[in-house]
Amino acid sequence: MAIYTKEEAKQLLDKALSYSKAETCEVNLTGNNSGNIRYARNTVSTAGYQNNQNMVIQSSFGNRVGVATLDEFTDEAIARAVKTSEELAKLAPENPEFMPPLGPQEYGESKEFFESTAKISPDYRADVATKSIEPARAKDVTAAGFLNDSANFSAMANSNGLFAYNQSTRLDFTVTMRTNDGTGSGWVTRDVNDADLFNGAEASAIAIDKALQSRNAKAIEPGKYTVILEPAASEQLLGNMFGSFNARTADEGRSFMSKEGGGTKLGEKIVDERVNIYSDPNHPLVPASVWNGAGQAVKRMDWLKDGVVKNLAYSRYWAKEKGVEPVPFPQNGIMEGGDASLEDMIKDTKKGILVTRLWYIRSVDPQTLLYTGLTRDGTFFIENGKIKHPIKNFRFNESPIIMLNNLETLGQQVRVNGNLIPYMKVRDFTFTSLSDAV
Repeated sequence: MAIYTKEEAKQLLDKALSYSKAETCEVNLTGNNSGNIRYARNTVSTAGYQNNQNMVIQSSFGNRVGVATLDEFTDEAIARAVKTSEELAKLAPENPEFMPPLGPQEYGESKEFFESTAKISPDYRADVATKSIEPARAKDVTAAGFLNDSANFSAMANSNGLFAYNQSTRLDFTVTMRTNDGTGSGWVTRDVNDADLFNGAEASAIAIDKALQSRNAKAIEPGKYTVILEPAASEQLLGNMFGSFNARTADEGRSFMSKEGGGTKLGEKIVDERVNIYSDPNHPLVPASVWNGAGQAVKRMDWLKDGVVKNLAYSRYWAKEKGVEPVPFPQNGIMEGGDASLEDMIKDTKKGILVTRLWYIRSVDPQTLLYTGLTRDGTFFIENGKIKHPIKNFRFNESPIIMLNNLETLGQQVRVNGNLIPYMKVRDFTFTSLSDAV
């Protein structure tokens, strides 16, 4: 059994701590039950189920730290691992950034666990694959998809009296549909904590439709275009931007959040005033853990408010160096949107491009957050409020900062990879060259 109850986890953690002779000791315990099914060429290729559990013991003497891991939880094995971590700590060089474990903390109640996901069966996974493969085959389309579901727990305790516990569930699904003539491709991703919110047949139908619509794409000239970005297209660019909300890299002059001449952009307006981004572990659509790996409580936090940088994340060490309170890194990203649907945004576009997805994204200039990458799996030309025809894929060179300063419309939010991202209509998005890849 890989999922331990709160009481079972605490009993094991206390046992490990009881063997400790170090100045401080921290023990982390994790486990998961996970199932999956994979299909390609309209045929299931693999399916599996696994359960794992793992314990990590960190011992310290002064600033010297040693770590040992194990997955066998007999008394003898735990005692041996604790001793090993202590021996390693005594041999380790000093870590000048070591922070002693926190004392007892107060956490909110996590909302990540759902029985609907924890009880998913092999029959459920097979049904998802069937309802993806059969409609594809009927439309002369080939499906390739992957479904993974998991139930998880994590717990930690230390010699200073801290104890934390969390349970979570997650379902992730992606599918690519290719027309059998090789000219069209569609793709969809879905992720939920609650399996009752997932509809694999609906997701597959969207990907099939995208594939059929994208056949025989036409080439148009690269340049600056008004684009409608589906949430899956912008999520990774926004995630890369979020990585700059790190106080240390900003203070050290190593990120976009570094101000020229010294200091950070905290308190500065950097994007359109309609942009509001925050994190909240208790959001009902994107719940996350209420504590992090350092044992810190994670709460709702504004990062961009009315286009202004409101907070930067401070690790415990960097907060001590700067004489401020630590600010934990976010567990999710939520960007506020508007009421417009995708259909509304298309109808309101005289000339533009609809982008399903961006991929193969690479950094060009970290100081300006300039990235390059490619469109994929359904790119369409819009004219006079209608999708006129599919177009060949582009390479783009764009910064999420420029993108968020060129906003025309914010649409409805969609969950992508544990985040909430709206549809966005953006002017002057830069496409630099064509790609023949479908």
